[in-house]
Formats: sequence, C-alpha cells, structure tokens
Amino acid sequence: MAATVITVHEKNPQQRLLRPAVDLIGSGGVVVYPTDSCYAVGCLIGSRDAIQRIRRIRNLSDDHNLTLAVRDLSELGRYATVSDHAFRILKRNTPGPFTFLLTATRDVPRMLHHPKRRTIGIRVPDHPVTIALLEMLSAPLLTTSLILPGESWPLGDPKEIVEKLGKLVDIVVLAGWGGTVPTTVIDLCSVPPALVREGLGKLS
Repeated sequence: MAATVITVHEKNPQQRLLRPAVDLIGSGGVVVYPTDSCYAVGCLIGSRDAIQRIRRIRNLSDDHNLTLAVRDLSELGRYATVSDHAFRILKRNTPGPFTFLLTATRDVPRMLHHPKRRTIGIRVPDHPVTIALLEMLSAPLLTTSLILPGESWPLGDPKEIVEKLGKLVDIVVLAGWGGTVPTTVIDLCSVPPALVREGLGKLS
C-alpha cells in the first residue's frame, strides 16, 4: 500500500494539512518528515512495530542510538538524566541541528536504549514543520536521519524520497528539498563531552 504524501509550506505549515500525518503517527504509523538538518523517519516512542520497521528501513543494529525529538527542554526530565553542566550545554545549543546522548530514564522503553550504555539521543529541532507535528502530537517523535543502507548522506530530493520510501512508510510530509548533512552528535555522558559525529551543528 502506497504512503499518503502531503506537501506543506516550509515556513508556515497549515495544521489542517498536517492532521492526516498526526492521525497516522498516533495510530502507530511511520512518517518521513523534514527537520532543520535533513529529512528524517520517525514514529511515536511506544509504537513497537513502527520502531522495528524503522530499524529495517535504515538497517540499524541494536547498538545504534535512536533519538527522541522533543518540543523543548522542559520535556527532557522524563526521558533523560541531565547534569547541571549538560543542561547548560543543551540550553546554549537548542533548538538546533544537534543530537545529544544522555542516560535514559526508566520511562524510555528498554528496546530504545543503547544495549550496553543505556543512553538515548535527544534532539530539539528548529524547523516549523517538525515543531508543528510535535505540538499537535503532544508527544516526542522517535526519529533517525533518512540515510538509507549503502548511502553516506540523507535523501533530500522529494521525488526520490517518495520513489524509495513510498511503500515502506505510512505517510510522507514534504516541504521542499531537504538538507544533506545530518545532525552533529555530542555524547554528554562522557567527561568531558565527546564529539561522536560532526554534522551540521556547530557548538557554541
């Protein structure tokens, strides 16, 4: 079955256009959507089948950290343990194209932890479409960059995204061409914090 495809304005997405995406995500669907770094694929945190589908789409091993996209830092305490030092770094660099690795709390399902370190990625995106989806869902999105197996960079061409993902996901939200550089990943569990992947974000 082909995915539903929705095209919205990059800077001023209309909620009525996003409503079908929100409904499908809420019922356990998998979505492709734009972020401030690149297109991503995501689902709700409690959607076990959807999470497995995302792992298959990306061909991810169990030790690959998945990421929670949250609306703002006020949601962090439920999902991650944050030291004062880590919080200062987060506050200076969010929202933006960063993923921060933090110790997961018990509210994060074990299947989402890094199996050895019990870490979870946290992301506060700065893109109107992502923000609108998160606000309408009133819940985080479990997310990962749209980098397909065998590729080094995320998909950014809307036509190519539909061609390659149209039968693998439930809904595709398009807002023009996407970026081709994923987030910068910083491990805040390390002392001092460690750069895991250099991407679009530049730490302040």
